[in-house]
Amino acid sequence: MRRSELDHIVIACAELNDGVEWVEQRLGARPLAGGQHVAMGTHNALLKLGARAYLEVIAIDPEGVTPARPRWFSLDEPEMQTLLAAGPRLVTWAVRCESLADACARVPDLGEIVSMNRGEFHWNIAVPETGSLAWGGVLPTAIQWLQADDGSVHHPCDVLEDSGCELVRLQLSHPAAVLGTNGIMGMFRALKIMGPVDLAPGPKMLAATIRTPRGEVVLS
Repeated sequence: MRRSELDHIVIACAELNDGVEWVEQRLGARPLAGGQHVAMGTHNALLKLGARAYLEVIAIDPEGVTPARPRWFSLDEPEMQTLLAAGPRLVTWAVRCESLADACARVPDLGEIVSMNRGEFHWNIAVPETGSLAWGGVLPTAIQWLQADDGSVHHPCDVLEDSGCELVRLQLSHPAAVLGTNGIMGMFRALKIMGPVDLAPGPKMLAATIRTPRGEVVLS
């Protein structure tokens, strides 16, 4: 069975700079400008959290073109926009897969495969047709990094500088996080997720514990 590994956590915000400052205030490290996702009408900033883990701050790009489909991460949904108007928040996370097609076949709730690129980065990502967060963001977004034109696979952590921060654990809970083949726990097992991730039954919750020079900080 092919495995999946924790790749990054996603902080959504109404304005990108507000999200960058929110992260910097809490972690003492400033996410660096990433770029635009033309097909989704969003832009982002990134912060390295380990050898192959990072934090993404994402927002609707006011200078972008409105996409033909709903934006990812529920960014077009009124409920999400109301939440983000009150401040940035951790909305979901992502796992990288050896085969995204295989992952989506095992867990259809991941969504449909969309091809994306930004500069030297090329990837396929699973996005529900509605753009919504599967299981409220507790089920991860699945991604597969692809070969670029030079034949190599580029990952954001290859170019991000050391931030002095490290992801310690990601705690998740959801009423549907039940044992067995049904529910989110069964989907996690089908994806064979590797990394510091804990899932338990309970009210929906996402919380990332990050070690910083100031001590451990929890983002939620």
